[in-house]
Parts: sequence; C-alpha cells; structure tokens
Amino acid sequence: MKHLDLTVVAIASGLVTIAATSVAPTAGTVSAAAPMLEPRSGHSATLLPDGKVLIAGGMRRNQDFYRSAELYDPGTGKFRLIGKMTVRRGRPSATLLSNGDVLITGGADHDAPGGIASAELFHADSLKFEAVAPMHFARIAHTATLLNDGRVLIVGGRGESVNASAEIYDPKTRKFTITGSLLTARYKHTAGLLPDGRVLIAGGSNERDWNGALNSTELYDPRSGRFSAGASLADSRFKLPEDAAPVGTGELLIAGGSKQVEVYDSHSGRFLVASGQLSGPWHFMSETRLKDGRVLLAGGYPNDDRATAETWIYRP
Repeated sequence: MKHLDLTVVAIASGLVTIAATSVAPTAGTVSAAAPMLEPRSGHSATLLPDGKVLIAGGMRRNQDFYRSAELYDPGTGKFRLIGKMTVRRGRPSATLLSNGDVLITGGADHDAPGGIASAELFHADSLKFEAVAPMHFARIAHTATLLNDGRVLIVGGRGESVNASAEIYDPKTRKFTITGSLLTARYKHTAGLLPDGRVLIAGGSNERDWNGALNSTELYDPRSGRFSAGASLADSRFKLPEDAAPVGTGELLIAGGSKQVEVYDSHSGRFLVASGQLSGPWHFMSETRLKDGRVLLAGGYPNDDRATAETWIYRP
C-alpha cells in the first residue's frame, strides 16, 4: 500500500485542516465558520450554482428528524433557515442536477425509521421543494452520484434490509429505473465520480452495522450498467459522507469513519494512505467542496449520538 504525505493540524476549537500532496506535505491554514442554526447529523449538504450550500434534513437525536433546511453563504460565513422539505428526512441523499435543481432521495422519517422511497426536488431559483415519483426501493444511508450524462446513480442503502440494488434517476422523465446490482450489499458508504465516467463505491457496512464495516470498494460503469471489484481500503469504515470530495486530478478524498485518511488515485486504481491521522472518526458529517477548492465539513458525531452544530473548513 502506497503512503501519501499528509499533514493534519488541529487547534483547541476542534477545527481540522488537512493539506495533502504526493510530493511534499504542507500545513495550509484553518479558520472558524459560524455554527448551523440547528444541531443536526445525518443531513445532506449540496453546493448550489451561486456558491451557497443547501443543508437539508438530518436529526437532532434518534427518531427526531427534521424537515427544515438552511443555506450557508461562504461570502458572509453564516447560515439562514429557508422553506421545509415535503417530508422529514434523516440521512437522505442530495444531488445537484445539471439544471441547478437538487434531487433529494430517501432517508428516514418518524413513520419509517428503516427507510423511505420518496423523492423530491429543491428548486434553487425559488428556494422551494417539490415531490416527484418515488424510487423502486426504500433507502436510507445510500449514495446518489451525478453521471456525466446528467442522470443520477442511486446505490445501496437500507430499506427492510441492507440491499445491493441500484437505480438511475432521469431528470428528463423525472422517474427511476433499475440498473445492475452491487457485488456486496452495503449502506453508510461513500461514492465519487471518476474522470472516465465510472463511479467509485467505497466502504460502508452490512447488516451487522458497527461490527460489519467494510474495506471493499466497487466501480460502476454506466456504459455496461455493471459493478466490478475495486482496490481495498486500508481501513474498514462506514457512516461516511455521501460524496467523496475530489482533491486533485482523478483523486477522491475518503475521510470519516476512521482516524485514517485515504485518497483514491484513479490513475493507478489504488488508495494512498495518509501518514497523519484525524483526532477521531467523525460519523455522518457532510463534506462539500466549495468553488474555491475548500471543503466545508459540517456536523456529525464521534462515537456517540450527540449531534454537533460545529463546522470546519478544509483548505488544500
């Protein structure tokens, strides 16, 4: 396993910055961001075309789910509450579509803590939410990845059980269709689009949850509609950010669920292991790359269920 030089800097406020390079480490800089208006974990975070970030749903504690949403403005560094979603959603997925809308799928609510199949659109121009046709399967802790052709790949998650199914949302028809299945059923994993159009699916867990964290990965090819095995992670991890943030040309950041940080290099098909470590495994935090290359890390929890309103800024 190749190692990647990486420097981790932590200060008393709990802020963390990670700066990575395969040539030489750099420390970067770190600064505080304003707290969200409501403490939440298991929420979604989506970068909008105007540079603001949509924070939607999540939970304060077990079975206490939100319909609320708020916007983060990197210009002011502050959050403000906006309209509510059509249903409560804990651990939904949210994907920015090519037309500027946001597709929000699945999650859990009070009546269906094991997962829901409903979906809705957030219209960034009006700041309103609209229900669309549901998915074929109820899902929570799944992933949703925008493909190069504008469709969205929905993978794994849990409904009645952890599943290996996958489906694709087409914004032209506003409907979902079934595609190939995962090699390993998983949820609470992460996913990221690679330069060649394939999608990396990494980590997650099986039915054993805390005792079933996975180090396996898979690659989805939209041309064939099939999944194939990928390289193994150095560390088993789950409860990951839905999207693996791009941090270089063909590289994806894999963080959370472990103290270790890894970067997937699509050129070699291997994971680069960081020489530094995070202060702890941040579960169900959100990870959003801003237009200037920084990454907004928001919320989550350590090894208990106490949600935090803290946010962090990652500067490469």
